[in-house]
Amino acid sequence: MINNIKITETEMRYIQLLQNMTGATIVDCIVDEALDTIIFTVKKGEVGLAVGKGGEKIKRFRSMTNKQVEIYEYLPEAEKFIRNALKPAKVKDIRLVDRMGGKKIAMVNVEPKDKGIAIGKNGSNIKKIRFLADRYFQLDTVVIN
Repeated sequence: MINNIKITETEMRYIQLLQNMTGATIVDCIVDEALDTIIFTVKKGEVGLAVGKGGEKIKRFRSMTNKQVEIYEYLPEAEKFIRNALKPAKVKDIRLVDRMGGKKIAMVNVEPKDKGIAIGKNGSNIKKIRFLADRYFQLDTVVIN
């Protein structure tokens, strides 16, 4: 699925814990110490399994770890992954553009009323999307229009 990603021992423990608690297949885990958050990417179609009915599995995981948790569905196509990761913002279209110097960027056009949702408070959503887009698809940036 995803090549060349290094997972720390701590991240591996979180993966094992969430997999054991939920039965979901965890593809990746990133511990963001600055935001006291754990970001998981799960196999396609398994977000519901990871979250649980009414979010009970994630709530239990949060109480065990005292960390915020975010779950994204891994999709192998950059456009589909970004579109899905930006929900509930309504994405009109996404274009992958090759720039001079070998840089690759994703130009994302969202509904004007959803721009704030896509960007997030203090840019928190778009920062995570940019990080994941680079990690999984080697995209240099994601631009919201």
